[in-house]
Amino acid sequence: MLMIVNQDKYESLLNQQKCLWYRFISKVLILLIIIIISFVVVGLLDGKRLSEGIPDLIEMIAEMLPPDFTRISDWIKPLIDTLAMSIAGTGMAVIFSFPIALGAAQNTTPHPCLYFLSRTILNIARAIPELLLGIIFVAAVGFGALPGVLALGFHSVGMVGKFFAESIEHTDNAPIEAAKAVGANRLQIIFHSILPQVLPQIADVTFYRWEYNFRASLVLGAVGAGGIGFEIIGALRLLKYQEVSALLLVVLVMVTLVDSLGNYLRKKII
Repeated sequence: MLMIVNQDKYESLLNQQKCLWYRFISKVLILLIIIIISFVVVGLLDGKRLSEGIPDLIEMIAEMLPPDFTRISDWIKPLIDTLAMSIAGTGMAVIFSFPIALGAAQNTTPHPCLYFLSRTILNIARAIPELLLGIIFVAAVGFGALPGVLALGFHSVGMVGKFFAESIEHTDNAPIEAAKAVGANRLQIIFHSILPQVLPQIADVTFYRWEYNFRASLVLGAVGAGGIGFEIIGALRLLKYQEVSALLLVVLVMVTLVDSLGNYLRKKII
């Protein structure tokens, strides 16, 4: 009997090892397919161009040293603008995302047509990149932080709203049924049965999106949306590489601080 049990354990362990081996082989094959597509079809990994560009990259890095912080006092306002842009864009996204998410969740939408419309809005907002939105809003309202806020907010509505809708759909149905049993209307059910369940997920997604929007706001500066990204692009165009390296170090410090603050607030609130 003991020999049979040991044999079963041995076969189970052998099967687990085979599964792990098959998974490893499948991942390697997928990676090889991606590399082959990059080389043959897309041409992203051009060895000749990379070999020619590496010396230029090394030369550029040498020109960026030492970093030039002489204009650091002039970067305070753009940094504040970038931070404000990310906060305003995230706040705008949360305000507009929640009502859309209620329409995009199957257990809270009042009508299938509203469900389809809400999902379509989220898909459209999510499909357009921030950079393209930044170009559109700069052309519409001019240069400055406003087009950056609008671009971040509009794109974030699509992402944040999708996460909110999925959180609402995964709520426990028991509190909802209890609220219905005592005669609560739809608005009371949302605020007393659904919102308390999804509030931790909403806070979590909001802080993650704020961290992302701060980094995205740096890129939007390239299209005239203001902030520290605009300063980096200006220094690059004037070939002030030492100033660029200083700006990149300042950005690195700011991104680290924002990520740390976001993690701290998540632990305190959630």
